[in-house]
Amino acid sequence: MRLSCLPVSFFPDIIEGRMSVVAWAQMAAELELDAIDLSILFAPDRSPRAIADLRRAIAATGMPIAMLASYPDFTHPDPAQRAVELERAQEVVEAAAGLGAALVRVTAGQAHPQTGRAAGIAWAVDGLRQLCERTRTSGVTLVYENHAKPGAWRYTDFSQPPDIFLEIAAATADAGLGINFDLANATAFAEDPIALLDAVIGRVVSVHASDTAVRGRLEPVLLGTGVTPFGALFGRLARAGWDGWICIEEASRQGRPGVAAAVRFVRQTWEQAQTMARKP
Repeated sequence: MRLSCLPVSFFPDIIEGRMSVVAWAQMAAELELDAIDLSILFAPDRSPRAIADLRRAIAATGMPIAMLASYPDFTHPDPAQRAVELERAQEVVEAAAGLGAALVRVTAGQAHPQTGRAAGIAWAVDGLRQLCERTRTSGVTLVYENHAKPGAWRYTDFSQPPDIFLEIAAATADAGLGINFDLANATAFAEDPIALLDAVIGRVVSVHASDTAVRGRLEPVLLGTGVTPFGALFGRLARAGWDGWICIEEASRQGRPGVAAAVRFVRQTWEQAQTMARKP
């Protein structure tokens, strides 16, 4: 297992320029993470020169980039906008390749009120499959998430309901699309988060380690203080011999101490899960 972190708690500071991406990378290095995660929102200038400069600056800290989080909206009711979303998503993957990121997190799109279930699934599948085909030679792996709602969106994710997520996942199984399995989203919205993991475990490339205070809605809290069954979920992954990226989604708003506590919790809980998995 390799460990990285998406610093959701620092999103406002980084996006508004009060904290640099390099400062985040330096913090991550000090906390002994294996890599960092970034949001595409951290890179408003995606020109080749700006991307190359950012890559060099991050590399100087000694930190690689595991995942770039993106937010394509393939379920928009306007076909012209869906075409725009596909072009933008392709540009994001190109930026990720320029940064040296291993993964790009992709989404189905928003639950627009005008978008029906069947149409939304068809549009999401089409967008994701086209994106996989267009970026096949990029060297970047695309991972589709059981997602909830980013601050950049007006509506929740169209595939927040587990049944829709699974239908889209099944329809993209042969497209080269991996899964980024979000633990808190599974806990908040699935009747049985272990069963949801089992349904896609063969395609899980990365895991978003996040926590929620309650079930039924997503209420981010410091990892290990909510209701997410980390032990059971990590145990299922360990028993399956899984050895991918665990990407902490740190959204407790507790600053550096929150990130440090999350790193300790995930490392300890994963080690415990591996120990239990090795027992006869």
